[in-house]
Amino acid sequence: MSVQERKERERAGRERLIVATARELAEQQGWDAVTTRRLAERIEYSQPVLYSHFRGKREIIGAVALEGASEMAGAVRAAASSADGPRARVTALARAYLDFAERNPAVYDAMFQLDGGLAFAKEETPEPLKDAFAALLESLGEVAGDGVHPGLFTETFWAALHGLATLTRARRLPPEDTERRVELLVDRLAMA
Repeated sequence: MSVQERKERERAGRERLIVATARELAEQQGWDAVTTRRLAERIEYSQPVLYSHFRGKREIIGAVALEGASEMAGAVRAAASSADGPRARVTALARAYLDFAERNPAVYDAMFQLDGGLAFAKEETPEPLKDAFAALLESLGEVAGDGVHPGLFTETFWAALHGLATLTRARRLPPEDTERRVELLVDRLAMA
């Protein structure tokens, strides 16, 4: 292995450590607790080392969001692929999405609530975000209905899921009714 390859591998390892530490700290104490100073202390590197990887907290949030998007896409695809038939796939997708949001609140915030400097629904949208949307579209596109654009239907269904995730987490909706909401969403929107 060349010196350059070793340096690149070490750099990638530091970057993964920064992102993992930021994510862990955010999940434990919230995003307000994530500062470059605290991260530097936790990973035992200087702040200039952090800044050599990320220009600041905003880029760190973006990196966490991209990692989360990849994980969510995987969870949604796995759930949908294990279901039989369109209704079961859409129901499994909805449950997987809401479960991901509940289990990873700080990551979900990085993806959809905080400014991570990421472009959505544009040419320059990062690939992990495009893939997360594609994971939804794969199952939702087949139930969009005649004359309904599959992408537009997916955006609408996603917006409903996001609303359910956000309102339930904020205790604006009682969590014990989540399953009934999923059934209603699937029955009225996806299978109408």
